[in-house]
Amino acid sequence: MFVTHLECSLTGERYPAGQVHNLSAAGRPLLVHYDLEAVGRALSREVLAARAPGMWKWRELLPLPAGVSPVSLGEIETPLLPLHRLSAKAGVRTLMVKDEGRLPTGSFKARGLAMAVSMAKHFGIEAMALPTNGNAGAALAAYAAAAGIEATVICPEETPPINVAEAEAYGARVFVADGQIDECGRLVGEGAAAGRWFDVSTLKEPYRAEGKKVMGLELAEQYGWELPDVIFYPTGGGTGLIGMWKAFAELEAAGLIGPKRPRMVAVQAAGCAPMVRAWEEGEEFATRWEQPATVATGIRVPKAVGDFLILRAVRESGGFAIAVEEEAIHAELAAAGRDDGLLLCPEGAAVLAGWRAALERGLVGRDERVLLFNCATGNKYPLVPTAPRIRLAETNGATL
Repeated sequence: MFVTHLECSLTGERYPAGQVHNLSAAGRPLLVHYDLEAVGRALSREVLAARAPGMWKWRELLPLPAGVSPVSLGEIETPLLPLHRLSAKAGVRTLMVKDEGRLPTGSFKARGLAMAVSMAKHFGIEAMALPTNGNAGAALAAYAAAAGIEATVICPEETPPINVAEAEAYGARVFVADGQIDECGRLVGEGAAAGRWFDVSTLKEPYRAEGKKVMGLELAEQYGWELPDVIFYPTGGGTGLIGMWKAFAELEAAGLIGPKRPRMVAVQAAGCAPMVRAWEEGEEFATRWEQPATVATGIRVPKAVGDFLILRAVRESGGFAIAVEEEAIHAELAAAGRDDGLLLCPEGAAVLAGWRAALERGLVGRDERVLLFNCATGNKYPLVPTAPRIRLAETNGATL
C-alpha cells in the first residue's frame, strides 16, 4: 500500500490513512495522497502492459491495502470507440468515445462504487447510503450486495424507473422522494449522523474519486502515454473529472507520462448549469441552480460539494465549461446511433452536443485529438419507438 495520508482539498489539513472518513473538518472533500516516488519504482509501462486489463491492474495507485481482495463484479478496461462517419460529416479528425457503459451495472458509477465498497468492507462498515439520480444507486446496490453490506438509496422522483427498479433488484432499500438530489442528500446525511449508515454520497467520502480516476489512468495507456488534446466530460457532481485530473498528476509524478495535459471541458445541460455559470462569472464556488430540468438526469445536480475542484481543473487545464440545450441532446443521441451505431446515454449525447457547440464557437480545433465520455449504456434510458405496425396477412416484403 502506497497511501501516505488524506488531505482536505480546500485547506490542506492532513488526515491519517487507515481510518474511516467522510468530509474534512472544513466540510470539503478529502483526497488520497500516495508516495508517488515509491509508486514510480514499482510501476513501469512494461509492468502495466504485462498485466491483465481492468481496473485492479492499477493497484499501486489505488487505496486498497496490499493483500486485501477488492469487491469486484468484473470491471473491464472500457474501449475507445471512433465516430468515423459523424466526424467525417463534420470535417474533423475522428472523435473518440470512451464507452463506460460496458462496465458492471452499465455505467461509470461502477468504478467509484467498486472502490468505495471495497474500502467500506475493509473497514467493517455494515450499512451504506447515498442519494442518486439513477446509476450510482444501482452501482451501490450491486456492489453492496456482493460485499454483504446493507444499501439504502434515495432517488428524486424524476429518476428513470429502470434505475429505481435495478437498485431494488439488487436488494437495496430504495425510496423515491419529491425533491432534487441534493435534497435527498440531506436525508442521507441525517441518517448518517444518527448512526444508521455510512454516507457514500458523491465526494463526501474519499474513495469514489479514486475509483473514478481509473478512467484517466486507462486512457493514458490507451493513448500510448500521451494524453489527448481535449476531454469533454458530462459534469454533475464532477467526481470523474476531478479524479482524472488527479490521475494525470499522479502519473507524471510516477514517471509514466510527461507534463502535457488535455484541456478539460465540463459539459452541462442548459437547464442545470451551475458550473458553467460559475466559470463564466469567474467564481471559485458555484451557487445552487434552482428548478433544474434536463433529460440527462445524471448531470441534474443543482449543487456539488466539489464545485471548486471542478472549476480548478477546468481552469488549470486551459479548458472551459459549456451548456447545451435539450434539443441538441436529442439530436446528437440520434446522430451517434444513426451514423456510427453507438447508442449514447443522454449525458453522453450532451457531451457530443457540447463538442459540436465548442467547434462552432472556435473553442476546439478540427484537427485536435478529442475524447468524449459516454458514461452509461443508452439501453438504461427510456426510448420511444416510432416503428409503424404491419399486418403480416396483408403485407408483402417487396412493398416494405
